[in-house]
Amino acid sequence: MSPAKFNIIPCREATELATTTAAQWLALLASRTSQASPFTIALSGGRITEAFFREVVRQSGASSTAFANVHFFWADERCVPPTDAQSNFKLADELLLRPLGIPAERIHRSRGEDEPLAAACAAEADLRAVCGETTDGQPVLDLVFLGMGEDGHVASLFPREPEAMTRDVAVYRAVFDSPKPPPKRLTLGYRALAAAREVWVLASGKGKEAALIASLEDGGRTPLGRVIGMRQRTRVFTDIDLGGRLRE
Repeated sequence: MSPAKFNIIPCREATELATTTAAQWLALLASRTSQASPFTIALSGGRITEAFFREVVRQSGASSTAFANVHFFWADERCVPPTDAQSNFKLADELLLRPLGIPAERIHRSRGEDEPLAAACAAEADLRAVCGETTDGQPVLDLVFLGMGEDGHVASLFPREPEAMTRDVAVYRAVFDSPKPPPKRLTLGYRALAAAREVWVLASGKGKEAALIASLEDGGRTPLGRVIGMRQRTRVFTDIDLGGRLRE
């Protein structure tokens, strides 16, 4: 894949990755020319997320000033109650949203406790109520955070899914057979990720080298590779050693 499609931000280890990503996110928020319009974020889970959320709170001094009119959505959610340890919302609520004092009206959690198809429809309606749209009707998030699994999956989009899934117009999809537990999930679709103004990937941890390299190759067919291929530009923060082959 052409390096023009992505930026690699190399980090020495997970702590530096969390610190660097947090600093760049806060700088992006500070660069807004106006806080009159909503700024929409979609969060993800993953092992690196805990350190990232804590670092955002630390660097912001636990002040919500930078987050004025920022609305929080989720790139994916497990179909569990919001108090469940597997909930992506629970992690963000405890480590990011509550420490920053984000008001409830700007937190748009996906309702994992509801029937998945109904929850996907509700999540889409909630997103459309805040975001603008592309000419083909996809809501446009300002920034999506994604992790990456050992198999190259992002959000709850997995490698075994057919290529035709990239043409699915559903904004949020209900997943009933995730290869990772729990099997039922909600996820943003490929076209919603392609429409976002910014997508930042946090790729961290041993055992992911092959998946990341495959995702960055021409015609990469991993879920991350598909997302990158559908976008003009994707930013990848990583502590994975790429052998000096790919750097910003």
